[in-house]
Amino acid sequence: MKKSKIKTNALRMLDRDKIPYEIKTYEYDEEHLSGEHVASQVDMDAGDIYKTLVLHEDHDYLVCCIPVLEEIDLKKLAKLSGHKKVEMLHMKDLLGLTGYMRGGCSPVGMKKKFPTYFDASIEKDRPIALSAGKRGYQMIVSSKDITTYCDAKIGDVVRDH
Repeated sequence: MKKSKIKTNALRMLDRDKIPYEIKTYEYDEEHLSGEHVASQVDMDAGDIYKTLVLHEDHDYLVCCIPVLEEIDLKKLAKLSGHKKVEMLHMKDLLGLTGYMRGGCSPVGMKKKFPTYFDASIEKDRPIALSAGKRGYQMIVSSKDITTYCDAKIGDVVRDH
């Protein structure tokens, strides 16, 4: 297990629970927080880099991780999660609810544990990248380890092309 010099809630939790990870850093600025930018900066296939989205139905919150270049299908996620409909959390509410800011939101280490979902593309056991809880930092973890650790449900939640 490789310990990181930076410490975020996500990394402290992985260290505590002995979940192995590596850190990859990348350059960013306020204009470059997109999945395309992260994929161009992190030396991995874009399909192996996941973004973390926070959604809600009224005050029922959930987290969903999908490949960075994909778009969420809100109807598919609502069905998988047992909601009538879900919508993206407004960006101004993200930090207060999760403790993370846009571009640095991790499914691990939020202020509160929310039900977590991963797109079905996660099912192939391989190293994947997720935000380590800070802009410019990606944690590389086993897809199997992270879905188990997050107690995540897995299903098809991305838009069809």
